[in-house]
Amino acid sequence: MTVRVGVLGATGAVGQRLIQLLEPHPEFEIAALTASDESAGHPYRDVAKWRIDTPIPEEVGEMTVTATTPEAVPDDVPLLFSSLPSTVGAKVETPFCEAGYVVSSNSSNARMESDVPLVIPEVNGDHLEALEIQREERGWDGALVKNPNCSTITFVPTLAALAEAGIGLETVHVATLQAVSGAGYDGVTSMEIIDNAIPHIGSEEAKLETESRKLLGEFDGTALADHEMEVAASCNRIPTIDGHLENVWIETSEDPSPEEVREAFAEYPSLSLHSSPEPLIHVFEDPERPQPRLDRTVGDGMAIAAGGVRESTFGIQYNCLAHNTLRGAAGASVLNGELLVEEGYV
Repeated sequence: MTVRVGVLGATGAVGQRLIQLLEPHPEFEIAALTASDESAGHPYRDVAKWRIDTPIPEEVGEMTVTATTPEAVPDDVPLLFSSLPSTVGAKVETPFCEAGYVVSSNSSNARMESDVPLVIPEVNGDHLEALEIQREERGWDGALVKNPNCSTITFVPTLAALAEAGIGLETVHVATLQAVSGAGYDGVTSMEIIDNAIPHIGSEEAKLETESRKLLGEFDGTALADHEMEVAASCNRIPTIDGHLENVWIETSEDPSPEEVREAFAEYPSLSLHSSPEPLIHVFEDPERPQPRLDRTVGDGMAIAAGGVRESTFGIQYNCLAHNTLRGAAGASVLNGELLVEEGYV
């Protein structure tokens, strides 16, 4: 069965990635595109400044963009993918859920609310059970699910792999080297970033530190208890186009060898969902890998690349990488949508 879906905020950078992934998707059919009031009523091709390196799908280009309101989206489109700016998402996602739509959202608003599942399907798909609480407490027929920040998605699967292998996580330090596409097309000017690195990304450190603990937390059917590990993050913008590279230091209750860490990464399972890659974590033996230009498209851009595993005075140090607009944004929302369908929430 094909599910008719819509994209909220379809003209933006993540909205374009969503269209790129959804148009050939075997389980989804794009049936609604929304954007600002200025774009509503016009063919998508005329209002989207297309930045993706593949052409606009012909049928999508001819679709008429609607306003971002529940009244403008057909009732037979049960699943919506939201790529709205968080300030807009905070205002409009709730009305869609109240109207009965299921929203898989990349927007940062509401990620840390207790009854809103923050999900990486391979890591904590069981947290979707919180939707029963969400619907009961809020009186919604619809539902709201979030995927994490792109930088959080990059390193949390590696932490989950270690936890799954019985390696107790106590302290995590992470330094990110984040691509400019993470700031959006107009987010960082060339004069700022060329021949430069910017050692601060507003609110990014807090997202890494809080979202990771929620993702690795335990849901007992009534409430979620965050993971007790301590996380400290430092975030840097560097002049790469796509691909967030992260340096991670972990302190554990055990004393794993680098070989045991690499084995835990390599053996961590993916899922039988269309967008979940096999393997989920691609492990490099070469200490110079992963690199953004070479490795951001492993697993069609949906895998996590890891390497440089070694002992350090702090514990274990390693590097990991993910494509920030595929695995870290649009692809993450699509994967959550696949899980929502498989688990019967759509």
